[in-house]
Amino acid sequence: MSSSRERILDSFENALIRDGERAATMEAVAAAADVSKGGLLYHFPSKEALVDGLADRLRGLAEKDREAMASAVDGAARYYVRTSVFEDSALDRALVSMARLAQQGHPTAKSSLAEIQEGWLDALQAQLGDRTAARAVKLLGDGLYYDAAFFATDGAGRTSRGKIEELLDVVDLIVSRRGDPHAGS
Repeated sequence: MSSSRERILDSFENALIRDGERAATMEAVAAAADVSKGGLLYHFPSKEALVDGLADRLRGLAEKDREAMASAVDGAARYYVRTSVFEDSALDRALVSMARLAQQGHPTAKSSLAEIQEGWLDALQAQLGDRTAARAVKLLGDGLYYDAAFFATDGAGRTSRGKIEELLDVVDLIVSRRGDPHAGS
């Protein structure tokens, strides 16, 4: 069973995803987490503390993802694109909820997302040895994620395995040509 603190963060995350920041009031979060207002305030004395808690959660999940990316047998670039599908995972939910806050201009959300994006870009660059190639792979994965999160491409909201394999072929081209000075000319 999850702790009260985790249930509160889950409820805050759900409210942000489902209804946006305005609906994610302290009272609504406490009710959804099935804790008293005092219980909520014990763990998170303010809405800003809730945002900080969610940012910490996201950073931890993103760090685990970067570690998996760095140790992926097929390489960081293929891992990044292969996993750039919205699956309603803990990382997906934390990303989307933080993005909802960033859309409203929340500084903690914006800086947390920027930090995480930079970390993924650094992990790609570590494999590829080139910032531009890393950015190209990252943008490919980000586009795939955006498409999967917001548009149904196979009736279930996910890009088909075949389409991902086609995109991984493009990643392989980027990886293989990154050192070729004549690539693209």
